[in-house]
Amino acid sequence: MKLSKVVITIFMVAGGILFLLPFLWMISASLKLENEVFAYPIKWIPSDWRWDNYASVWGGSFPLYYWNSIKVTVTTTIISTVVSALAAYGFSKINFKGRTIAFLIVLSTFMIPAQAILVPQFMLFMYLDLFDTHLGLILLNSFSVLGTFMLRQFFVGIHDDMIASAKIDGANHFTIFYKIAVPLIMPAIATYSILRFIWTWNDYQGPLIFLRSDSLATIQLGIARFSTMSGELYSLIMAGTVSAIIPLLIIFFIGQKYVLEGIASGGVKG
Repeated sequence: MKLSKVVITIFMVAGGILFLLPFLWMISASLKLENEVFAYPIKWIPSDWRWDNYASVWGGSFPLYYWNSIKVTVTTTIISTVVSALAAYGFSKINFKGRTIAFLIVLSTFMIPAQAILVPQFMLFMYLDLFDTHLGLILLNSFSVLGTFMLRQFFVGIHDDMIASAKIDGANHFTIFYKIAVPLIMPAIATYSILRFIWTWNDYQGPLIFLRSDSLATIQLGIARFSTMSGELYSLIMAGTVSAIIPLLIIFFIGQKYVLEGIASGGVKG
């Protein structure tokens, strides 16, 4: 038994290193001279540390793209988490006529590919004057069927006797929601918030279609435009890419505790 655990541990460590290699190469390439980026065999440690690659990237419009992404992503994450949690609570703990049918209708929209509704969304945004605005981009990702479904499963795990006891004490649904239900499923809410942050930060399709002004571009559009302007300067492209994923790493390291708790609690409920 002990030998099998050792073998599994070795394979897991080897797999982890294998997955980290592209990221390590990207960091290494971002600090190299251009002629060393694709040198073979790979030089993992640059002969000349080119920190000015990052200075070149950040010297242009990159800070503006960064700020736009932070503004859109943080706002979208907050709104989406609140809306999904409220909807999930309503579908799990509030009895109303047609609740199951309404939930199934909402859930069925998850089967529709996002690309299939791009044209109607585009027309609606033009009609509402939300095209080429950050508000339109925020609203685009603020309502998530997946988030509602995910959080509903955790709300269902809260025993109805707790809700009934709170009602007897005079609490309304809003009080029960934020004082009783939300604290009990906080790991799940944190997990969804992290996932929503990552999805929104990495979104390329939405900004590409619904934004036109360079001053409103997000980091994903910024990197694409920077890659076009930089041509084949891969050291600069890698420097921009490394800069773009820093917020994702920060969010992951801060929230990994809640993610693990959410996975563990979900496994126990299952």
